[in-house]
Amino acid sequence: MSALEEYRSTFGEEYGYLNWAAYGLLSPAITAEAVADAELLGSPRPASHTLVHDRVPEARELLAEMLDVSADTVTLQPSATYGLMHALYGLSGEVLAASSEFPSITVSLERAAAFGRARARWMDFEDDDPHAGFVTPDAVAAALDDDVSALVVSHVDFRTGYRTDLSALREVLGPDRLLIVDAVQSFGVIEADYAAADVIVGHGYKWLRAGRGTGFATFSARARERITPVLSGFGGVDGGLPLDVLPAPSPSANAYTVASPDQLAVARLAMGLTTARDAGVADIEAALMERTDRLFEIADSYGIAVQTPRAHEQRAGIVNLLPENPAQLAASLANAGVRATARGASIRVSAHVGTSDDTLAQLDEAIGSAGYEKFTSE
Repeated sequence: MSALEEYRSTFGEEYGYLNWAAYGLLSPAITAEAVADAELLGSPRPASHTLVHDRVPEARELLAEMLDVSADTVTLQPSATYGLMHALYGLSGEVLAASSEFPSITVSLERAAAFGRARARWMDFEDDDPHAGFVTPDAVAAALDDDVSALVVSHVDFRTGYRTDLSALREVLGPDRLLIVDAVQSFGVIEADYAAADVIVGHGYKWLRAGRGTGFATFSARARERITPVLSGFGGVDGGLPLDVLPAPSPSANAYTVASPDQLAVARLAMGLTTARDAGVADIEAALMERTDRLFEIADSYGIAVQTPRAHEQRAGIVNLLPENPAQLAASLANAGVRATARGASIRVSAHVGTSDDTLAQLDEAIGSAGYEKFTSE
């Protein structure tokens, strides 16, 4: 059995589940690991506690390996939003972002602006723009001026599934502006030039199937020079617990932490990272593209418009459908046991490597049940 086949075998019989972009069902290995680590923490033996605590450096090293960064740039966070807040609250100058971004970006940036340091510069899109939310290098270039000090962007847009080109964004921004990347919808399943970014945030509760509490953030040397550790807590100092002293924040990325991480969450993250690393992210991406290709084929067979780009290099696991009767289709999917995300005029479906042909057949049949006529043979 190949490493990818072994990875695919870790998915259960989640018939009808096409909502991986919203929540990743815990893998059996992670569930077993969580139970085992919880039992260790229930023991009075210090050696048992040490085994779980050792997951912290393990997770940091795995993240560094998979992101192609130095381990001293990696921090463990309760969520990706915490990492974004560390970055945005510590910045000064104007920060460019699309107004259509996920609230972890828009709300955090707005709160940072209200705090009085960073100032938000919003990229707005027309309501009828089919590429709304596509933060392309050309769109960024058109929005730049000398006042912009940083860009914060989702690597993969949560609505449309558009994957931006990090290397091209780096080139457009130049060496003097920071690139802050939310990799929530790509990390672990998509290969990318993460080294192009100054700050990367993500978590393990979607595509890594590791549950909540598994966030992380990296801060390059250039980012640490520019981002004040405003939200730094006692966990962000060197030398252990700072009793009777008030030390400065650590000069490393550790400054951008508040307290010690949840050890059980870190253990789940480490297992999720190990599983993806061993399978090979490039092979995972290739298998994911095959599954999403099938989603496109099903939509096309019923003439349903798709907002997500078709080029593999411009998408990940999300396919955003724009049906003529979204409410009717959403009801049909729910009645058929197909889990997806219905939002306004769109229905977002997201497959994973382990999504079965039976689940795809369920989607096909549910669309037909909603009154859509199939006119293209497969």
